[in-house]
Amino acid sequence: QQAALFGQTCFRAGEAKNTYGTGCFLLANTGERPAPARGGLLTTVAWDIGDGLRYALEGSAFITGAAVQWLRDGLGIIAEAGETEALAKSLRGNDGVYLVPAFTGLGAPHWDMYARGLLIGIERGTSRAHVARATLEAVAYQTRDLVEAMREAGQRIDVLRADGGGTVNTFLMQFQADVLGLPVEVAAVRETTALGAAYLAGLGVGLWRSRDELRSRRAVAARYEPRMSVDEREHLYRDWQRAVERARGWAGG
Repeated sequence: QQAALFGQTCFRAGEAKNTYGTGCFLLANTGERPAPARGGLLTTVAWDIGDGLRYALEGSAFITGAAVQWLRDGLGIIAEAGETEALAKSLRGNDGVYLVPAFTGLGAPHWDMYARGLLIGIERGTSRAHVARATLEAVAYQTRDLVEAMREAGQRIDVLRADGGGTVNTFLMQFQADVLGLPVEVAAVRETTALGAAYLAGLGVGLWRSRDELRSRRAVAARYEPRMSVDEREHLYRDWQRAVERARGWAGG
C-alpha cells in the first residue's frame, strides 16, 4: 500500500489515497514525523528514498470488493462484478437496506474479530438490486469510517485519490464522493501499486530525477464532486452506523 501511495504521488503531508480492491486501504501522508496511532489506525513508514523517512497513517477495511465477489460466487445474483453498477443505478435510493460485510470480522477503525455479516432493512419488495446497491454502498461507508478516524487523529483530507479495480464502477465513485462530502479523483492508471514500485525503481536508477518530475506525470481519469445534501449524507451514514452496531460481537456469544 505504501507503493500505491507513492504511485498516486501523495508526496505532501495531508495527501491521501484509497485503494479499492478485495478490501479498501486508506493511507495518508503525515510527513517527516510519525502521527500517533489513534482511532483504530496504524502508524507506518511510507518510504525512505534518501532524504529522510516519510510516515503515513493507515486504515484497512477487510471486505469490500470481496463482497461483490460473494454476490457472484456465493449468492449467484450477478454473473460479473460490472452488473452491480446498473443494478444500483436502477433504484432511486437504498430504501433502508444495508449490508455490513463483516465476513471475517471488522477491520479499522472497529477491530472487532467477532463481528459478522449483516443484511438489514429487507422487506417484501427488496430485490437483488437492493442487495447489489447495499454492497457497493458498504464500500463507501467503510471508507468514510476510515476517513472519520483520520479526522479524529488530526489528519485532514481535502481530496481522496482513488485507485484499484473498484474505481471502474461509476456509481461507487459518485456515492463515495457523496457520502464523504469530498471530491474523489480516480487515477488514470488503476494499478498504482505497480506504478509506485516502478517510480521508486526509476528514481533509484536515475530514470527520473525527482518527485516533482513524477508529480508532473500524474493523470486523473475522472473527478467526482459531492452532489448529495448534507442532511441526506448524514442520515444515510447514521443508519450505516446503526447497522454496524448490530453486527458487532455476534460471534462472541
